[in-house]
Amino acid sequence: MNDLLGRLRGLLLDTGYTIDGVRERLGDVAATALSREETIPALRATADGDPLATLIRLWWLGAPVEARDVPAGLPVEELAAAGLVTVEGGRVTSAVHLQPWETDGSGGSGGSGGVEGSGGSGGYVVSDRKVRPGDPALRPDHVVGAGGASANLAQLASRRPVGRALDIGTGCGVQVLHLRGRAEEITATDVNPRALELARLSWALSGITGVDARQGSLFDPVEDDRFDLIVSNPPFVISPAGRFTYRESGFHADDFCRDLVRRAPRHLAPGGTCHLLANWLHVDGEDWRDRVGGWLAGTGCDGWVVQRDVQDPAEYVELWLRDAAEQGTPRHRELYDDWLGWFEAEGVTGIGFGWITLHDSGSLDPVVRVEEYGRPVELPVGGYVDEVLGAIATAHRLTDAELLGSRLVVAEGVLEERIGPPGAEDPARIVLRQTSGLRRGAAVGTVEAALAGVCDGDYPLDPLLAAIAELTGEDHDDLRTKAPAALRPLIAEGFFHISTG
Repeated sequence: MNDLLGRLRGLLLDTGYTIDGVRERLGDVAATALSREETIPALRATADGDPLATLIRLWWLGAPVEARDVPAGLPVEELAAAGLVTVEGGRVTSAVHLQPWETDGSGGSGGSGGVEGSGGSGGYVVSDRKVRPGDPALRPDHVVGAGGASANLAQLASRRPVGRALDIGTGCGVQVLHLRGRAEEITATDVNPRALELARLSWALSGITGVDARQGSLFDPVEDDRFDLIVSNPPFVISPAGRFTYRESGFHADDFCRDLVRRAPRHLAPGGTCHLLANWLHVDGEDWRDRVGGWLAGTGCDGWVVQRDVQDPAEYVELWLRDAAEQGTPRHRELYDDWLGWFEAEGVTGIGFGWITLHDSGSLDPVVRVEEYGRPVELPVGGYVDEVLGAIATAHRLTDAELLGSRLVVAEGVLEERIGPPGAEDPARIVLRQTSGLRRGAAVGTVEAALAGVCDGDYPLDPLLAAIAELTGEDHDDLRTKAPAALRPLIAEGFFHISTG
């Protein structure tokens, strides 16, 4: 099998079946239409039957191709014997979905079905065929391909090199492609044996060897192991019943994500980090921040939770019914009504989606930050996530006296906006904005704005406050009392950092 997959990989590369090659062959209109699960433009664009067009129709679009159009060197008989294609009546049909995937700094490509990204290295991801409206119902052990959530997790994970890495719920194996070259040892787990079967095909086609693949739920397959980096795109979908293993755990409500968070720390090596995606409930009479923050409380780890999106129950149900191509089917109304009724009984007002990061800093005073942030950010977040965690921890642990004695530096790329009526002597509002990283904005007072103009690491904060007090006529002691509370959030959010020089 490995020899077969090696030859197939060579053919795919030689034919140009890569992200760039597919996008160029399809053109922008057809490639963008695929992101909306509209295949007709792509089918029209690949009707000529050239080798690349044939591969796109066969592996990506799932359309049968004439055997006479199959590129020379494609071992159809061997692929059929391996269960990857079927051959009937002079036509070849794929039994799996095989997509190129990019693993450079862009964090992956493909979305829910489109073709995105350019350049970079990567490999190939093998999954079950894409389900589209009118297709047969999904099998319970369906293995979904790599998409938007896969790319989101890859964007989030820290880029620093590590010894041992763990991918929980590996699915089609896409996160392992991102971990290659970053981790010396990689372990991947999944509760679904079919997922591990297809993941092994993904790794072989991508030239990856030595992955320790284990079957089981949560951390059960690695009960006695510790890792420097843990990543997980888990089955986080919240529903009344676990019908599909790739998206639903069968746990009640959001308990699976809760348990994943609570069990992760015991499998982190000292200094280790865990990144995962999660859904959580917004329940009537409860602050979602308290709910999710409670998952991290008592873990002994620093934590960062970011809600990137929230949907009302109807939007959420519609999303996942579309995901399984169940809209318009005979069971659509029943499934929709039952799901909404279950949410109503649970008091659910919304469902949040976002990132959760845990870091075993070794501190006896761990800090957890829970926030909502939906604005665009610089990608990949993993390129600076360690600095984000460090800033949150520093702001939390510095005493007022230590802060006053620190030499602050305004972060690179921070800009100041002054907003007010034309000709006004003083602005009505001053905003500091980041031009990189999380690209946050923060409304500040005149003292913080003045510090942003002078903090270059040369002088401790206290004498700078004394100078500002002298210039403005304010009381120095009053500024010394108020400044730590005003500056601590700005340090936590990366507008200032402490000079170590």
